[in-house]
Amino acid sequence: MSELTARLDTGPAGSDGPSPGDHLSAFASPRRELWGLGCARRVDVPAPWQENLAIVGDVLDGIGGDTDPIAFGALPFDRNAAASFVIPRTTHVRTADGDRWHVAISGGGTEEVRPEPRQPPTAGEMTVRSVQPAGEWTDAVAAARDRIRAGELVKVVLSREIEVSSDADFDAATLWSRLREVNPSALCFAVDGFVGASPELLVSRMGDTVRAHPMAGTTRRTGHPELDQRRAGELLASEKNRIEHQITIDALHDALLNWCSYVDAEPAPSVVPAGPVQHLATLVEGHLSSPRPSVLELVAALHPTPAVGGHPTDAALALQEELEKTERGRYAGPVGWVDRRGNGAFAVGIRSVSLEGPVARLHAGVGVVADSEPKAELAETRAKAQAMLANLVRI
Repeated sequence: MSELTARLDTGPAGSDGPSPGDHLSAFASPRRELWGLGCARRVDVPAPWQENLAIVGDVLDGIGGDTDPIAFGALPFDRNAAASFVIPRTTHVRTADGDRWHVAISGGGTEEVRPEPRQPPTAGEMTVRSVQPAGEWTDAVAAARDRIRAGELVKVVLSREIEVSSDADFDAATLWSRLREVNPSALCFAVDGFVGASPELLVSRMGDTVRAHPMAGTTRRTGHPELDQRRAGELLASEKNRIEHQITIDALHDALLNWCSYVDAEPAPSVVPAGPVQHLATLVEGHLSSPRPSVLELVAALHPTPAVGGHPTDAALALQEELEKTERGRYAGPVGWVDRRGNGAFAVGIRSVSLEGPVARLHAGVGVVADSEPKAELAETRAKAQAMLANLVRI
């Protein structure tokens, strides 16, 4: 039996949000919230995913019906790895304008039986450990800084992995709902156990409008408005952070220009709060020329940005591979959704965690440049990890 989609403007009872234990695929932003249940189709994208994302569009095109099916994906940071997307059995959509509907796929696939709502198991004990000792990691930062000072590259992003072990399984639907509640301005996602609340939009495409909201440059927040405002001013005045930020803006602008009749960036960055830290951020927006690329084509062209890889890209990724002692997996990779028309949105998969039963793995990264101080960079990773750790402990 072939698959068919149908759009229903009134959601079923109980569609106010996912329940604990749901097989959840979700992405929420201030503009739009999408969350899907079950799996009508899984789309495997062979390695290298960067060259094979058109497969996802082909599968979506092959699903009949009167509305657009939606696929969710969390792609590995490594562009040469394989990836997969989920097309849910039912996807609920809400917009900031108050529109609300759901897309149902009938026929084909495996029927999804939604479990009875339940409370997730309560964790009694948790252990948190850094996979790489702090001293080894700061030595890697110092080595990277010295290579930059020697002229080999301009910037490299190095991450630390933190492992959280519990005596009960973590629940993706519960964590996503909590992150959505406490981070209403973030891009909150949950795909195949990869859950997070990213402050950074890699790229979105709706019709002929393309947007990106790159971030680079960070300072801690204290919770005291006057002190945080002063730190924001220091961040804006910091030559180190402004240079780091401008590298990312220039790279995105130049890449998007290949598809656009015009691309424009805000004249100056703003400071955006993101949980325990705040970042320099600049909105980039363009008008796509015809034929318009799918959001997946834009994802393949833009990842990784200098904000999560470094600059120049090839030299930075080579040094990253040399100095990072753990695998990133989907951390800092693109995560988001795409529909049959090529519309969609993808965040940079930071402030994220991979849930594997009773184990949660998260990363926190920093941009290393010539003026970086290893102990300060270590403190920055701790600040970035703080919010996710706090939400995991509450489960």
